[in-house]
Amino acid sequence: MLNIDTINETQLLEFIDNGLQEDVREGDHTSLACIPADDRCRAKLLVKDPGVIAGVDLAKVAFKRVDPDSTINVFIEDGTSVNHGDIAFEVECNTQALLKAERLVLNSMQRMSGIATLSNRFKFEVEDLDVTILDTRKTTPLIRFLEKWAVRLGGCSNYRHGLYDWFMIKDNHIDECGGIRQAIERIDEYQKEKGLNLGVTVEVRNLMELYEVLEVGKVTRIMFDNFDLRLLKEGVLAVDGKFETEASGGVNINTIRKIAKSGVQFISVGALTHSAQSLDLSLKVIKE
Repeated sequence: MLNIDTINETQLLEFIDNGLQEDVREGDHTSLACIPADDRCRAKLLVKDPGVIAGVDLAKVAFKRVDPDSTINVFIEDGTSVNHGDIAFEVECNTQALLKAERLVLNSMQRMSGIATLSNRFKFEVEDLDVTILDTRKTTPLIRFLEKWAVRLGGCSNYRHGLYDWFMIKDNHIDECGGIRQAIERIDEYQKEKGLNLGVTVEVRNLMELYEVLEVGKVTRIMFDNFDLRLLKEGVLAVDGKFETEASGGVNINTIRKIAKSGVQFISVGALTHSAQSLDLSLKVIKE
């Protein structure tokens, strides 16, 4: 049973069904030809890289989907540090069903574990500072929910899940709208018309834009885009707690601590999802 705070099970089942349809279609012909329909086996999930494991809960659901009688003995829970040679779980399952779900489970877990591992590295760099590391919308289409799940397992936080749950006024909006003031005012009017009460982030590119936002107000958070450290500190001081503050752009594992020390409350990091390297995992049948 999934923790409802962790992931939407209906969405996960839809993903699993679509993934199986993509890979299996009318049948796994190799397994159907080689393996008796009633054969059962045990297999272990072997970790081959150090990092943070993610997707164990996905594996539970996937194997139950292909074989309701399957059982999993979990040794290492999601979000836990792992090393080469660790065994995350053992699964007992109909053999044809296990091999049908094997690649779906491995591909998903490897991708998720890579993201969780990178997220954990970023979190470690600033864990003693009062700052929240956020992901972005720089995710793989249709598996954003998995990638954002992995970010959480790695110790960082999710920003908006899409264009629908948070306003973010960026440079293109500002330029096409005629300026920051106009964009903020129009969003304020739009929220009132639609009966919405969503958060509003506005991106500023320089201190002049910042002071205009401070004059207008009506936003939740001010995002400093590609500010050097001196100007970022000056900007945070100018906001003086009136609004939330966020830094973005030019953030990597070597710069995040310096950025966090500016006093900014949030740092958004696209690299968490677009630059993570998959963790090497394998599913090996246990020979009795």
